[in-house]
Amino acid sequence: MGMYRFFLPLNNGSKNALLVALGAVPGALIRWQINNDFLVNIIGAALLGFLLSLHCSRNLKVTLGFGFCGALTTFSGWMFDSAQLLISGLFFKAFGLIFYTFGFGLLAAVVGFWLGKNVKWPGHVQ
Repeated sequence: MGMYRFFLPLNNGSKNALLVALGAVPGALIRWQINNDFLVNIIGAALLGFLLSLHCSRNLKVTLGFGFCGALTTFSGWMFDSAQLLISGLFFKAFGLIFYTFGFGLLAAVVGFWLGKNVKWPGHVQ
C-alpha cells in the first residue's frame, strides 16, 4: 500500500485534524500580522460566538471554530503579558489586563452570538 494509503478515505479523527489544520494556518498568519493579543482575543471571541449561533455543518465549525479561532486567539500570550506585569510589580495593570480582556472577550462572544441569531442576510435560513 505504501504511498497509496494517503488516498484512502480519511477516518473521522484524521478528517478532523485536517479540518483544524486548514483553519489554523490562516488564523495563525492573521494573528502574527495583527500582533496584538488583546485584539486577536476579542476578534476570536466574537467570531466564535457568531459561528456557534449559526446552523452550519460540523465540518465548518471544526475548521473555523477549533482551527481558525483557536489559532487566532492566544490564552498563553495573554497570561504571559499578565505575568510580566505582575513580576514587574505593576499589579493594577496586570489585573486590569486580566479583567478587561476577560470582560470584553465575554461581551464580544455574546454580541457575536446575538448577531448570528438576529441579523438576516440573503439566503440565510434561521
